[in-house]
Amino acid sequence: MAAPIIQLDKLSKTYEMGATQVKALEEVSLTIGKGDYIAIMGPSGSGKSTLMNLIGCLDTPTHGSYVLNGREVATLDDNALAEIRNKEIGFIFQTFNLLARTNALQNVELPLIYAGLPRQERHKRAEEALVSVGLGDRMHHKPNELSGGQRQRVAVARALVNKPSILLADEPTGNLDSKTGEEIMELFDVLNRAGNTIILVTHEEDIALRSRRIVRLRDGRIVDDSIPVGAKA
Repeated sequence: MAAPIIQLDKLSKTYEMGATQVKALEEVSLTIGKGDYIAIMGPSGSGKSTLMNLIGCLDTPTHGSYVLNGREVATLDDNALAEIRNKEIGFIFQTFNLLARTNALQNVELPLIYAGLPRQERHKRAEEALVSVGLGDRMHHKPNELSGGQRQRVAVARALVNKPSILLADEPTGNLDSKTGEEIMELFDVLNRAGNTIILVTHEEDIALRSRRIVRLRDGRIVDDSIPVGAKA
């Protein structure tokens, strides 16, 4: 395995539901190398959404350690977690999460505004990101002028624009037809070959099989961590 970019050690998350405690994740230990391409799978209630939220620094664990790029993030406060999210993690969601009244270029620039980059640099990097996902000719189109696949490509460009350590994709083909979903998965293949670390959360077996490693969860624990048949080394 390449140098670790993510190291989880006995990561646990318990939610308080009134007088009841719900263990969403129990002592999950996982190492992800730089440039890896992992699918996280599991039935509803298995803990995959909780694990995604913890990896994405959208939530904090009850117990355990999470080291991202050599930095312990499990115990950081909200401001520090927000900084990590902006600099280290590119998010890609099933519902695209684009701003309807702004064009593709402006949507992609958003993380750079939060990062405090000057306007000219933001513009240049957003243009490069859109070109990299095949949307160089759609920069000034608003989301309602784009197809579902094009909207997801804008979302991928936005996730890439800060040059994050990992791309975290939550059911990225869930709102797409099978042909468009295949195009997005081919784009992920290209991004991974270019060196991007990709963590994909999905309930679709055929989507997971496109990855180079599948981690399966059940009842908050890892029950299998294996390389799919035919996966590229």
